[in-house]
Amino acid sequence: MDAAAADLVLDGDTVVLAPLGLVSEAYPEALRSALSAALPPAATTMRDVCALDTRIGQAFAALAVRADRELCQGRTDLIGSHGQTAYHWAEGGRVHGTLQLGRPAWIAEATGCPVVSDLRARDVAAGGQGAPLVSLVDALWLRGRPGVCAALNLGGIANITVISRAGDPLAFDTGPANALIDAAAADLTGGRLDHDADGAMAARGTVHEPLLERLLAEPYYALPAPKTTGKELFHASYLRAALAATGPVPDDDVVATVTELTARTVADAVRSAHATEVIASGGGTRNPTLMGALRRELGPIALRTSDDLGLPAAAKEAYAFAVLAFLTAHGLAGTVPSCTGARHASVLGSITPGRRGLDLPAPGRPAPTRLEIFRR
Repeated sequence: MDAAAADLVLDGDTVVLAPLGLVSEAYPEALRSALSAALPPAATTMRDVCALDTRIGQAFAALAVRADRELCQGRTDLIGSHGQTAYHWAEGGRVHGTLQLGRPAWIAEATGCPVVSDLRARDVAAGGQGAPLVSLVDALWLRGRPGVCAALNLGGIANITVISRAGDPLAFDTGPANALIDAAAADLTGGRLDHDADGAMAARGTVHEPLLERLLAEPYYALPAPKTTGKELFHASYLRAALAATGPVPDDDVVATVTELTARTVADAVRSAHATEVIASGGGTRNPTLMGALRRELGPIALRTSDDLGLPAAAKEAYAFAVLAFLTAHGLAGTVPSCTGARHASVLGSITPGRRGLDLPAPGRPAPTRLEIFRR
């Protein structure tokens, strides 16, 4: 769980973001295990969904209290909570619904602050994919850079936003980033590891070409953008099925192969968009084996991290959702239809009032066209 804090102001048509820091905590082990046991393709019950919604909300609330105290000196005005994605209902090239758990009432009760949550559902209701929602922030932040810029997020799933001066931005999920790497590490070690720390397993292994070719045959990669996917598709059972068809593969070679899969599919997507530079963020940037493979696959296309441009790579997505919550509080749209496929831009999310009720800014401000990072 990550909580980033920022000072945000609207200065004419510019959102100015001053990063204040990040605090992170692991889910409590019992909650993490319960969540993992309930995620697709596992079966679950409505009682379990209710319990997870409550317990995740309580865990978020505790972290929000800590972030308010340590990063904001108790002066937080507004909280945005993305929630924990439990299911993203994508079928036939469309997204029909999306479910994020972590009841915001617990955050509002613990902090006294209003909370913007459930940010994806409105875009889905408008015919969009509900993702990648960070595309608006990427477009505001990177518009005007020379050439064609691809903002890459390496979370469980990898997504890119492509920005150029020639037309509207484009965004889509490229496929798995850490999802299959984490699933392989956990499955192959019997749960002793939950990820490939520092890319060590992949670094020891060798890419198994037959397994890689089978994984690359996944039909998702050939779908046109905009498109989204999730752990509903890319999970441990998916990897086990591929391994059953290829025969025994050494553990480190499995992890090396799924790491190469991420690098190859991201690079293919970047090349198809004719990008001239990639600005990467997310947890995957801390995996040197993955980043090395990605540099090799990208060849002459420049690869940098968002740290170089003033946004810490580990916190960039959290800051992006802070911006989206800020826009919602001002009654401003948080989506780009060309990126999500929606019929129109939408003000996102639902607002849970804080202890003082709702005291929102006056509406009527112009839609921002730029995001500027203020480095203290």
